[in-house]
Amino acid sequence: MPEKENDMIAVEKCPVITISREYGALGRTLAAVLSERLGIPYYDKDFVTKTAEESGFAVEDIEREGENLSVPGRVLDSILNSAVSYSSSHDSIFRAQKKIVLDLAKSPCIIVGRCADHILRENGVKAFCIYLYASVQNRLQRAQTLAENDDMNLEKYIEKRDKLRRTYYKKYTGSDMGNASNYNICLDTGRIPVTVCADIIIDILSRES
Repeated sequence: MPEKENDMIAVEKCPVITISREYGALGRTLAAVLSERLGIPYYDKDFVTKTAEESGFAVEDIEREGENLSVPGRVLDSILNSAVSYSSSHDSIFRAQKKIVLDLAKSPCIIVGRCADHILRENGVKAFCIYLYASVQNRLQRAQTLAENDDMNLEKYIEKRDKLRRTYYKKYTGSDMGNASNYNICLDTGRIPVTVCADIIIDILSRES
């Protein structure tokens, strides 16, 4: 539960927070810190299970495609979607995730990724939208601590993950990920510690009219 007065004011004024991020820019870490400070849940990996239940796709498919879409995949989907009977797995998973985002936003929460900022804005749901970025060097250091990244070229992996996320975001929102006009605040987590980012966000929320 929130312990500080500013924390309590912040969650009362803006119950839904979204976090878009570059790979390795500490989106999940910031979500966890804000969740503890504000006493509201955050959703990141939970989306896999929820989307599987909603869409009928296997967890493995959603983990592979949930926020990832290559440029060739986008072109192929565009061509095939002209056929009345065709529905890509990407589209089906996105529709399931969209429904989950809107359901979760009915109560205070923090949502990481999944084009949540665009989905909520498009549906008139008030949200505080955050974008996190950092230098490649800072993100490399972060990626080295993750067990999932053993024995790989991390610089190429980061570049690939960023590209897949940008392509996915562009397809389903029509906007560029990282465009400052889509967010309430953009923060460099390579220069600003996550705890300080949380302080800044909560201070802004507590001051909103």
